[in-house]
Amino acid sequence: MADLLGATNPVPGYDNSLTNRNIPASPDNTQLQNIPDPNRVVGADGRTERQDTGQFGESRQIRYDSNFQTFLQQLRESQDLAQSLARLMSKEATVVSSGMSEGIAEEMAKAMELLKMDQSQLLNFLKSQMEAGTRFNGALFALLRNAYARAGSEGVRGDILQFLRSYCDFASSAHLEGNLMRNMAGMANAMPASWGDQLRELLAQLQNSIAAGDRKGSLDLLRQQVFPFMSEYVGQTHDLGTSRGLLSLLTLDVARYENGAQGKLLEDFHQLSGYGTLRELLGSIDDQSLLKLLQNSQFAQNTAAAQFADHLAAAAARALRGEGNAEVQQIFRQLVAAMLVNESVYMPVNHMLIPMEIDGKRLFSELWVDADAEEKKNGKGTGEKCMRFLFKIDVQSLGLFDIILTSRDREVELMVACPEKVSNFSREIETTLAQILTRNDLVPAGVSVRKMDRPVTLTEVFPKIFEGKNSINVKV
Repeated sequence: MADLLGATNPVPGYDNSLTNRNIPASPDNTQLQNIPDPNRVVGADGRTERQDTGQFGESRQIRYDSNFQTFLQQLRESQDLAQSLARLMSKEATVVSSGMSEGIAEEMAKAMELLKMDQSQLLNFLKSQMEAGTRFNGALFALLRNAYARAGSEGVRGDILQFLRSYCDFASSAHLEGNLMRNMAGMANAMPASWGDQLRELLAQLQNSIAAGDRKGSLDLLRQQVFPFMSEYVGQTHDLGTSRGLLSLLTLDVARYENGAQGKLLEDFHQLSGYGTLRELLGSIDDQSLLKLLQNSQFAQNTAAAQFADHLAAAAARALRGEGNAEVQQIFRQLVAAMLVNESVYMPVNHMLIPMEIDGKRLFSELWVDADAEEKKNGKGTGEKCMRFLFKIDVQSLGLFDIILTSRDREVELMVACPEKVSNFSREIETTLAQILTRNDLVPAGVSVRKMDRPVTLTEVFPKIFEGKNSINVKV
């Protein structure tokens, strides 16, 4: 038994009383951080509590104060999508083009071919972009949105949200199936060959099951064979590295894949039909009609807008896997980061990416819309509601434009910030814009065109983004 109390005679030349005694840390020891010092206040070891002292990137520190503050700084530091796309796809970008691999160049060529249009096709393209970016469109979701707003019971609201979650997973089935196979392949590649070969056999069975459309068989395979296999592997090898991390992602995708099953979707819909307030509205929709309605939605269709996004995503995936030179990889990395930030759950405004080629000129635009903005006078809110739009447009051979449009019923206020070479024609542009508004039965409440000093930020146009500070402060 260990001599914890030192009751026995000590061994000559060996003082075991020192073995259980901590050597005091010296404040001058540079190998330790934030050593307690009674003469001053020190922070927690190895971390920072200030949001503005942390950084992002490979060599930057993790930030601890709140996820929302992290989102705000990422939003402030993210590159404009319009400018990044212009660098990538403009005809003058010869340096970037020369650094593309064959696969990236092919995907970008397919994407750019979809952008060619004339003025008669422009309106349809804009409408398809807006519809393709909205998952919950159509009469059914309008009805559910109205029912959610009027519901007096949390039970009704909870069941509406559960049906929407099931629909999201149902509509994402192909994406989830791809994730399941990619994550299993990544796990097999990160494991020793003796284990990885066994997992690849299970992966082949999963691929066959998915190809046959057998969702139940796929789920049974994952639950009854893949998860026990991985549990045995981790238990024996104590591998807490890449395979264990991918297993966590696999578990989340399996939960979504199960929640998106057709039977689960219909079950959640029947639950809604059981409420008296919704029975009359939803009772006439049978199972087949519901599935046909959801499968034929604009979001589920393979529109030109969706094809452009697919080709751009495929090119980005190739670049981020290491194809192309450093400049190409950097641009795609900026594109992906900006898209993720702009589609964040904290973003209270709608965002659309609108690239096009008209009359031989390429135009890359971003559009943000707040349909429930608040009027401000002298920097203070008035309580009156309006619609506010922000366009960021990068026009080939001209440069970047910022356009802020505020709509109050038929009254429209328009502010344009333009490149210096365009600002010389500001009066003519103001007159033309006012005429366009008048021709469309709108009242120009104010039209101004000025030289751009600096690009406007989202938080300047949409200050409601900061409202999340009052309710979101989730620590990492």
